[in-house]
Amino acid sequence: MNRSSNQRSVASSYTRQQHSGSCSKPSTKTTVVGVLILVLVASMFMVIYFLPGCTFTRKGCQKTNLTMDSIYPISTSGELFPWTELRLPPSVHPVHYNISLHPNLALMTFQGCVSILVQVLHETKNIVLHSSDMNISKVTFEGKEVHVLEYKPWQQIAIKFPEDLKKGQYVLNINYTAKLSNSYDGFYNSSYVDTNGTKRVLAATQFEPLAARKAFPCFDEPAFKSTFTIKMTRERKYISLSNMPKVKTTDLKNGLQEDEFEKSVKMSNYLVAFIVAEFIGVSNNVSKTMVSVYAIPDKKDQVQYALDTACKLLEFYNTFFENDYPLSKLDLVAIPDFLAGAMENWGLITFRETTLLVGNNSSSIDKQLVTSVIAHELAHQWFGNLVTMRWWNDLWLNEGFATYMQYMSIETVFPDLNIDTEFLNVRFKALTKDALNSSHPVSTVVSTPEQVEEMFDSVSYEKGASILLMLNATLTDGEFRKGVIEYLQKYNLSNTESEDLWNSLSQVRPFLSEMNLRCLKQNLSVSEMMNTWTVHKGFPLVTVKRNGTQVTLTQEHFLLNAENSTDDSSLWHIPLTYVNDSCSFLSSCKQVFHLKDKTATLKLPDQVKWLKFNFKNDGFYIVHYDEEGWKNLIDALKGDVNVLSCKDRAALINNIFTLSSSGKVSFRQVLNLMDYIRNETETAPLTEALFQLGQIYMLLDKRSELNLSYIDDHFGSLMAGQSWDLESSVSKMTLRSALLEMACSLNIRNCSTQAKHLFDQWFTSNKTSLIPSDLMRTVFKVAAQTDEGWGKLLDTYKHSINDQEKRKTLEALASTQDIRKIICLDGSEIQTQEFPLVINAICKNFAGYLYAWDFVKENWDKITQKFPVGSFAIQSILMSATSQFSTKTHLTETQNFFTSPGTKGSQMRIVREAIETIKLNMRWMEKNLNTLQRWL
Repeated sequence: MNRSSNQRSVASSYTRQQHSGSCSKPSTKTTVVGVLILVLVASMFMVIYFLPGCTFTRKGCQKTNLTMDSIYPISTSGELFPWTELRLPPSVHPVHYNISLHPNLALMTFQGCVSILVQVLHETKNIVLHSSDMNISKVTFEGKEVHVLEYKPWQQIAIKFPEDLKKGQYVLNINYTAKLSNSYDGFYNSSYVDTNGTKRVLAATQFEPLAARKAFPCFDEPAFKSTFTIKMTRERKYISLSNMPKVKTTDLKNGLQEDEFEKSVKMSNYLVAFIVAEFIGVSNNVSKTMVSVYAIPDKKDQVQYALDTACKLLEFYNTFFENDYPLSKLDLVAIPDFLAGAMENWGLITFRETTLLVGNNSSSIDKQLVTSVIAHELAHQWFGNLVTMRWWNDLWLNEGFATYMQYMSIETVFPDLNIDTEFLNVRFKALTKDALNSSHPVSTVVSTPEQVEEMFDSVSYEKGASILLMLNATLTDGEFRKGVIEYLQKYNLSNTESEDLWNSLSQVRPFLSEMNLRCLKQNLSVSEMMNTWTVHKGFPLVTVKRNGTQVTLTQEHFLLNAENSTDDSSLWHIPLTYVNDSCSFLSSCKQVFHLKDKTATLKLPDQVKWLKFNFKNDGFYIVHYDEEGWKNLIDALKGDVNVLSCKDRAALINNIFTLSSSGKVSFRQVLNLMDYIRNETETAPLTEALFQLGQIYMLLDKRSELNLSYIDDHFGSLMAGQSWDLESSVSKMTLRSALLEMACSLNIRNCSTQAKHLFDQWFTSNKTSLIPSDLMRTVFKVAAQTDEGWGKLLDTYKHSINDQEKRKTLEALASTQDIRKIICLDGSEIQTQEFPLVINAICKNFAGYLYAWDFVKENWDKITQKFPVGSFAIQSILMSATSQFSTKTHLTETQNFFTSPGTKGSQMRIVREAIETIKLNMRWMEKNLNTLQRWL
């Protein structure tokens, strides 16, 4: 379209007056204009003066800032790039994408063409969008070829126009080529070896958070929702999958075919997905949706459990949300080489094979993992896909909700999987992370790609889920669900912020029940309460001091290192719950007190002997009692373990170890509580005790200070009494696995002898004599400590097609005390996706943890090329490599490495977390080592 008719006149609004030959007094209008011009000129000089780096001298401002142009970055062509921010301008929005792709799996490249229908909302001279690692060959706008500028540091391209584009819709076409990525994001290549020894290749996608721009030029921010039509050209031996059902397949020249998919629903770019591979699937129709599970042909017999599970969960979510899944199909695909656990692409969910496939020998614990991941990703079809956070600062709206719903749905649909104990454990995990000064608020400012990647951590996931559990427990029956339904209906296919969720929950009914209102004496909004949990980092410590019938409650920001405390002003609105000795086990026993001030008092009946706050650990806070309060609780447990629920007992163990780590409770008090454990039989408190003691023993192991008498005295009988046969109860398997793994790692009660016997039976029977799946990791780790066993495991790893078995085998191989064997592990046979697992396993043993740290340092550049800086993989690698350090030497070494010039990721939050953790280990060991040497 010819735009010349819309060009503005270049003539001034004020024309020069011809000289009249006589003096004349300036008119009032001329005076005003002159003053305005002087003001404008002065303003321009002020702008130039205050530009960054400008030095105003008699010679004038230095040339680098002579004009406003200097604040714009320089594009690859040397021209000024017309945009100055990481976030895209809001003036142009995408409406629809037509995407045509042709991957060449022999050359590992692809050709692409994208046609974007854009809506200009405000007049603008520029269209700015994202593009990364592409060779753009041609760009047209409204059919006319245009010039494109690129600024690679921000992964942005721009089209400049001589005049403003008017409001309206336009079409932008971009032709390009690119390489299939060698990392795990964008449109990437993958491969596997089938049972015949043939290498097979495939192409898959992983776009969250910022990698759609690596597959096609786009407006790659979650708020830029649009529809998509995708066409995929492929060889006949492959199938292609995308978000929507396939409309048709067209035969092309050279034996190629083109698949075209239905126009999608409105969604964010990071949810777009496509796969080209030799997969096969099984399907079932549920609630008008065709559910299918795909895998490589060799593993077709491992997909049925996932299909049955997905169908049941889909029906549950349709009912619970009163909002049916909107697409006509839902594919779940097992990718052989996939970094994340899974990805919720709308209608095409991708998984690791270990989180989707279930073999004949898989245990209920293996099924619990697969069920959890499926439940999480299906919950995302509503929380994240249907309703999406506006920006990554509110990632928790996606991930916290999906995490909460995964546990809630499994507890309802699959009660035998005992998921409640697992949810308790992840809440403990979130508390540990959030007790560091290096933590961050649930909702926090992010701008750079590295900061976005860092949001994918336990604060967004587990803490997000934990505060939703606390809110649900605070609201009256059914209010939470009604508010969620209102939220999904109101913001269907839209983007939201945290406040939108709180408003939906507030509008359903008055916030608090009559009981809560009587305690609080005022009706507070959900927003007022919950903002204190999402805006502040960390969580509160509630200190309970009793004087007769009066209880004084005080809250403060809890930090493991109190010396780092910089802000004592944070106050949370805490829905405190508590029980006492007269009624302590049932939910009906729970009493509520809302603490929103620094200090408050609570009145008790005369006959109350003891109090336990945070009933079943539904609240995201920890509790410290005065000396008498701790004594009464510990004495009560020693008298009868069942005076408290198993969750409350586990929470007491978690809280007292945490308080000891911060110096608020002596380790003698910890050991005093732990004396009751000899009478404990439930999984939750026992596994928490084993975890906490295991952390200490790993530190002691690195100091060669190990003494096994305490573990043998307190847990030896339980360890010796465990069966090595097949077990069906998830709870019993979880406990058995934890007990025997510690027993064998410390060689207590002949555990290693029994494990070796089981391994030998398994191998000599050609693996027909089964090892219980929940014990396989423990048995394999014992076997890996001998040359013969390690060699047999390596052979097993190379030839196994059971991915859960394969992963346990790899972890065992990496646990050897012989560093030479670790060095000999062939990287070509180990998928890069497993590198964080290998590092974690190596670091758990005395021989390996220093080698692992040296390896990470020496290969840091390669690691940060393969895994995005700030990503969960990088976080896992760094914390595994440093979390066992407890000496000044290692602290200095870690600090020096990340302060060295040119070290990538030195500004990551996880670096601060690693250094803080080392300091905490040093302080804790210095304070408690003498006690530990006497008792442990």
